[in-house]
Amino acid sequence: MTTPRPATALTADEARRIALRAQGFLGTPDRRAGVRGILRHLGAVQLDTISVLARSHELIPYARLGAVGRTTVENAYWGAQPGTPARPHAFEYWSHAACVLPIEEWPHFAFRRRAYRNRPHWSHPLPEGAYEQVIKQLRAEGPLTATELGGAKKTSEWWDWSGTKVAVERALMYGEVVCVERRGWKRVYDLAERAVPADLLHDDLDDTECLRRLVALAGQSLGVGTRADIADYHRLKGEQVDAVIADSGLVPVTVEGWSKPAWADPAALAAPLRGRHRTTLLSPFDSLIWERARTERIFGFTHRLEAYVPKPKRIHGYFAMPVLAGGRLVGRVDPAREGRTLVARQITLDGPKAVPAVAQALLEAATWVNCTDVRVERVDAPELREPLTRELTRALA
Repeated sequence: MTTPRPATALTADEARRIALRAQGFLGTPDRRAGVRGILRHLGAVQLDTISVLARSHELIPYARLGAVGRTTVENAYWGAQPGTPARPHAFEYWSHAACVLPIEEWPHFAFRRRAYRNRPHWSHPLPEGAYEQVIKQLRAEGPLTATELGGAKKTSEWWDWSGTKVAVERALMYGEVVCVERRGWKRVYDLAERAVPADLLHDDLDDTECLRRLVALAGQSLGVGTRADIADYHRLKGEQVDAVIADSGLVPVTVEGWSKPAWADPAALAAPLRGRHRTTLLSPFDSLIWERARTERIFGFTHRLEAYVPKPKRIHGYFAMPVLAGGRLVGRVDPAREGRTLVARQITLDGPKAVPAVAQALLEAATWVNCTDVRVERVDAPELREPLTRELTRALA
């Protein structure tokens, strides 16, 4: 692919600010649009089973909007659109990972549904007749969990799916079934023909049109990014990006210190680069820090989720959450809860100047999850423990 000559040269600081604004961390958030506005703005919100302060799909809007109730989040994703029958505002599908996606993007994932239907090999074999039985039961009985369909697992092992679970998940990937809500973190499945608005329920778009849209969405959500950044957002292949980026509406730019070509969203280039900065804890699954190389390039900050790292080898903790303040990543907190106390098991600070920001982020998070106290267990720099504790005590008094 021949890359057009860049029209704009950005400093590293400008690129960082563009990325922050595109992700909803610079400027005043649109509170009227709420959680649904955040979802549309980001294009994808990652789901994950880990719940420490809250689940990741709750932490994403919290990081941008502040205290937002769990019921509000659930209703925003899976509740009915105003003035319509009980149809979801969003759907779950494979994007960057398992994600909540705006329902209006359903047609643009036709390329992935087709790919799944044509996939020759699967890790879980599909028992004969199981798929047809699941569809028949959903059609007759309405929305059901995998347990209600006949059982999710053959044994207690998390990976040992029953034939019913294999069938309904396959139907979800094919687009014949959707998740219409979550009950205690269990998916509730229904037929797509009932849950997806009729004008969106089609696979009419060819692969090129789907990819062009997802590349454009990735560029808008990132503000500015390399080919690898843009591909990673919805887990596209590099050659898929190459095939459509010239027609995506994104424009080539150069960024100080970036060794690779980059593209930017024209609206992001035109947006003001000043405004209110959010101070908050970030989920490790936040799209601001999805891609490690991009996070290092933009923020000079190396982060790795250590939940799946053996405990003796962890450096920052099980679910270490980066702290964003002033448009920088200034530390990490590995949180837990004990009753009404938010416990900071381990805190890493980027020097004394980070103390007030980390204290502020801890206190706001504690209030959000209905904790009345904060306890600090370990601080990487012992000399900063006392100033941090003093800052927390003063705020809690």
